[in-house]
Amino acid sequence: MTDVERLRREAEARRDRLIATRRDLHAHPEIAFQEIRTADIVAHRLAELGFEVQTGVGKTGVVGVMEGERAGDGHTLLLRFDMDALPIHEQVDVPFRSQRDGWMHACGHDAHTAIGLSVAELLAADRAAWSGTAKFVFQPAEEIVAGARAMIDDGVLENPRPDRALSLHVFSTLPTGVIAMTDGPTMAGSGAFTITVRGRGAHGAMPHQGADPILGAAHIITALQSIVSRNVNPMEQAVVTVGYVHGGTAHNIIPDDVELGGTTRAFSTAVGDLLNQRIQEIAQHTARALGVEAVVSISESATPPLINDAGLAEVVRRQARRLVGAEHVRTDVRLMGAEDAALFLQAMPGAYVFVGAGNPAKGIDEPHHSPRFQIDEDALPIAVALLTASAIDMLND
Repeated sequence: MTDVERLRREAEARRDRLIATRRDLHAHPEIAFQEIRTADIVAHRLAELGFEVQTGVGKTGVVGVMEGERAGDGHTLLLRFDMDALPIHEQVDVPFRSQRDGWMHACGHDAHTAIGLSVAELLAADRAAWSGTAKFVFQPAEEIVAGARAMIDDGVLENPRPDRALSLHVFSTLPTGVIAMTDGPTMAGSGAFTITVRGRGAHGAMPHQGADPILGAAHIITALQSIVSRNVNPMEQAVVTVGYVHGGTAHNIIPDDVELGGTTRAFSTAVGDLLNQRIQEIAQHTARALGVEAVVSISESATPPLINDAGLAEVVRRQARRLVGAEHVRTDVRLMGAEDAALFLQAMPGAYVFVGAGNPAKGIDEPHHSPRFQIDEDALPIAVALLTASAIDMLND
């Protein structure tokens, strides 16, 4: 087993540069498919380390490939790190706060990119310790769950084809020093739907002369809430949320149509399919009963559940127990949030780990996507050591 304690010392020795990189990226956030500056920094750093670098993969993604020098065939490991920020106005008063008004790294992807570059540095410096091929994938557009698919469409899973994957997320609602590595479904698959309810406009004082799509939409919204409680096995978990309703122009006008849209979440594809089926059935039949029509559109850009391979998850847990102690390693963290790294783990066995980066004593406890989001930078060397040690074990095993 790779010496994770040695790697932590090496990560700590690089702490200043690691934090400086993260802060520089934080001050210059770039949203989905606009990660030009970030990608340029990543490409130059990887090239300096001796990686074979490819840019423009999936529009703004960067790929770096390096072979180990240890005897043996080894594996081809995909190490994935997301780079994009969010369209949020930062409300954190720090010297490295966002210099782009309305854009902010409010989910930790600045940390992920900095961690990935440090892992690449440690692997490059220790090539004699591992065999196989390390394939670093710095991905754009995770926040709109489009970057992984774009990179896959551009051939990131070929030349060379990886046979296992490793990724992470720093997490502000887990304390620094806690690592969560869960087997099986860990993040939900996500879907999106739009329902257009079409009626017939009329005067609000004479509703009998029209067909009210607002009333139809209201009944559909209420009926959709029966799906999870009455159609999904109680031993499963699912969410159906209507996130917006658009319709009407004045208090005394019944409009011709109303549009509503929402999201679905489930830990299995079968449950996700059931949600989509019931949304269509409920919307169409409820509308018909009320004398209106419902046209349902289910998005084709759904993200599958993120499912960790038990064997590779245990590789990470073994290193995590040595790094932070068994009492600080959790195996029960599952989130309804979606993550398009699931597409990589769908294509091959992989492990996706949460690294705690919250610290209430420092005032760092805001949730992700908050304009007040922060991370405890003490988590960065922990993440670097954990991923580097796990990567070496996965490459060699």
